[in-house]
Amino acid sequence: QLQVVESGGGLVQPGGSLRLSCAASVYSLDGYPIGWFRQAPGKEREGISCINTNSRIINYADSVKGRFTISRDGATNTVVLQMNNLKPEDTGVYYCAATLYYCSSSISPNDYDIWGRGTQVTVAS
Repeated sequence: QLQVVESGGGLVQPGGSLRLSCAASVYSLDGYPIGWFRQAPGKEREGISCINTNSRIINYADSVKGRFTISRDGATNTVVLQMNNLKPEDTGVYYCAATLYYCSSSISPNDYDIWGRGTQVTVAS
């Protein structure tokens, strides 16, 4: 069964950048739409971006549009979330997940089946 694992989190100052990666432990990610989600303390998990299998459909939450970029790296079998101009409100645990459905504009966690354990992102001065 497909398993995914996140990496790249850390502590960064406001205005800084981080690059998160989602990798598959056994199988390729190529056949799965992939989403990125985050969960801040005391808040529900929210979808922030997703990408379909051929990268032709990409969606972003309004809160990250223009700052975050999702992409597939075929050479490393990863899905990357490049996060620029980070804000304190971007702080949270970031998860990637795979779906057997598709990358919809709602980026609903309920549509995703296979989850990683998350990586912490903290934006603070």
